[in-house]
Amino acid sequence: MTEKTAQKEPGKKPVPSKKPKPQQEVVVQIPLSELHPFPDHPFQVREDASMQETAESVKEYGVLVPALARPREDGGYELIAGHRRKHACELARLATMPVIVRDIDRDAATIIMVDSNLQRENILPSERAQAYKMKLEAIRRKAGRPAKTKEKADENNSPQVAANFRADDTVAKDAGISGDTVRRYIRLTELSPELQQMVDEKKIGMTPAVEISYLKPEEQQMLLTAIDSEQATPSLSQAQRMKMLSREGKLNDDSMLDIMMEQKKPEKNDITLSGEKLRKYFPRSYTPFQIENTIFKLLDAWQKKRQRDQSR
Repeated sequence: MTEKTAQKEPGKKPVPSKKPKPQQEVVVQIPLSELHPFPDHPFQVREDASMQETAESVKEYGVLVPALARPREDGGYELIAGHRRKHACELARLATMPVIVRDIDRDAATIIMVDSNLQRENILPSERAQAYKMKLEAIRRKAGRPAKTKEKADENNSPQVAANFRADDTVAKDAGISGDTVRRYIRLTELSPELQQMVDEKKIGMTPAVEISYLKPEEQQMLLTAIDSEQATPSLSQAQRMKMLSREGKLNDDSMLDIMMEQKKPEKNDITLSGEKLRKYFPRSYTPFQIENTIFKLLDAWQKKRQRDQSR
C-alpha cells in the first residue's frame, strides 16, 4: 500500500492539523512605580509645551494608547514605548497607566523602542545618532554577528564600502533614508558629550561634526579648548584638515590653534531651496525631515552613478 493510498483509507476522516493560536495580548493597569525606563534610552522626555498638552489630555481623557513594556528580572516592568505617556501620567497625578506586557528579549525590545520613537518631530541629532547605533547593534546580535562599537570601515565614505550590504543598510531602509545618512549619524556617537551638545544646538554643522568625530578623545578636548579660546567653531575645511593632521600624528595644541585662528572665508556656495517648491514633489504626509533625507538619498545615488561612470 502506497503512502498516498494509506492517507485515503476508507472510513477514516483526515485529522486536521492543529495550529497554535496566537497569544492574545491584554492591556493591564500597572502602577507607575513598577514601570522602569528602558536602559540607555536615547530620547529625552522634555518639560515643554507639548508635554503640558499631553498631561492635560491624560488628565481629562486618560491614556488613549497603551504603553508597551516587558518583564524585568529584578521585578517590575521595563518600558519599551511610552516614556512620555508615563511622565504625563505623573504630571496628571495618576497612579497607574494602561500597558501591554510583552515577553521579548532585549534586542527585539530595542528595535521596537527605536522604531516607535524615530517618527517623532524635534529629535536631536545626538538622540537620533544613539538610537540608530542601538538598533544597529541589536540587529547584528540577532543575526549572530558581533556588535561593532565603531564604524571604522567607512572613514572616507568610500562608495565601494557604502555599496556593500551592512546591518546599517537595514536600519536605513526601515527609516526611509540612505545608508550613508545612517553612518554619518552614528559617527556622532564618537564625539565627546560637549561636542554632541554643540551639534544639537546647531553651533557645529553635521558635516564638519562627522569629520571631527575621527579625532582622538584627547584631540577633541584640545578642540574644545580652542573653540572656547577663539569663540568660534570649525568649518568643514578646518575639520577636514584636523582629521588629516590627526591621521598623520601631527595634530597638537599649536596646530589646532593655528587652524582655529584662521579667518573663515564667507560661504558663497549656500543654496536655499523653497519648501513651497519642493512640496509638489512629495506626498503631503511627508515631514520636512523625510523630505530632506529623500533628497540626500537621491543625491547619494546620483554621486555613486557619476563615480561609476568616471571609473569606466
